[in-house]
This record gives sequence, structure tokens and C-alpha cells, in this order.
Amino acid sequence: MKNYVGFATAGCIMSMIFFMIVNYITSPNTLWFIYPCFFLLLWPISLYFVFKKSAKQLSLFCSLVLIAFLITENLIHSPDYLWFFYAAYPIIWWPILMHLGAKSGSLRVAIVGSLTTIIYYSSFNFFGSPDYPWAIYPAFAVIWWPLALYHAKRRSFVFFSFTASLLISVFFITVNIVSSPDTVWAVYPIFAVIWWPLSMYFYVYKKKSI
Repeated sequence: MKNYVGFATAGCIMSMIFFMIVNYITSPNTLWFIYPCFFLLLWPISLYFVFKKSAKQLSLFCSLVLIAFLITENLIHSPDYLWFFYAAYPIIWWPILMHLGAKSGSLRVAIVGSLTTIIYYSSFNFFGSPDYPWAIYPAFAVIWWPLALYHAKRRSFVFFSFTASLLISVFFITVNIVSSPDTVWAVYPIFAVIWWPLSMYFYVYKKKSI
């Protein structure tokens, strides 16, 4: 296995130098070599940590490499707007959850993670672009984490369908109000969603009485 890691490292370095030279000769005004180099860099890193059987360190180093790539992309193409903060946050959760181990599946971690995510993106929304409340979209997505985990542990699938349908309905109503208040379109997806708890109710409870 050590030979594979050494071969991957040597091949990665040689390929990166090759792409840098080709980039400099053919199109020096465009730094495109960073894209293949980014993926090449993951090759020896992944093999090394697979050999060490250390998935936690693999998640940490790969996250750092990915965030460094995003920062480089941001500073090269759009230095006036630091968008990498938005993309780096979910990547950070990879090594965090890996280091938590079995605790990552607990309801407490899900609640803390969802609240942290909502506060994080809401802060950027409030201070960076307060004209439109776009934070409702990541908030809606991350609320499913503790919600699904709570009902899965209690096997309350019918109640989950009701609470989830309520969440979806509130989400569409909110988007309708903030995006296009002159057109009431939220009733259409809400009508479709209502069939989920209705079907669950009649299948689970009414089936027993038949």
C-alpha cells in the first residue's frame, strides 16, 4: 500500500507541474490549471488516509483542501464578494460529524446543527443582503434534520407526515408572500402535499377499523 501512496504522490506532483507548464505556455492569462490540480491533490491524500484507516483525518484534510480551493476561486474571479463563506460552512460539518462519531446521530446534535445553520445564514442575509430573506431556503432544508430524526426514533410516521406537511405549507406560504404577494400560487403545492398525511392517516388508522 505504501507503494501506491508513493506512486500517487509522484504522479500527482508530475501531473500538476505538467498542467502548470501547459497553462503558462498556452493561456497565461487564465489560471485553469488549478481545477485539475485540485482533483489530483485528493488522490494521494485519500490513499494515505485509507492506508492509515483514519476516516476522521481524511474528512478534515479533504475539507481543508476543498475550502482552500473555494477561497482561491473566490479571490481570483470575484474578490469583491466573499461568497466562499456560504459554501464553506456545510463543508465544515463533514469533519465535525465524523469526529462526533455515534453522537452525530443524536437529536441534540441535530437541533444544535440546525439552529447554528439558521443563525449563520440568517446573519449573512441580514448584514449582507437584507433586501430579500433568502435565508428561509437553507432554514427550510436544515429543519428536516431534527424533525425527521425525532419522528424516526419514535416511529411516529403518521404524526411526521402531518408536521412535515405543515412545515412545507408554511414554507410555500412564506415564499409566496415575500416573492410574489400579488399572485397566490402557494395553494397548488399545498394541495398536493395535503394528500401525504391524509393517505397515511387512512392507511394506518382507518385500515384497522375495516
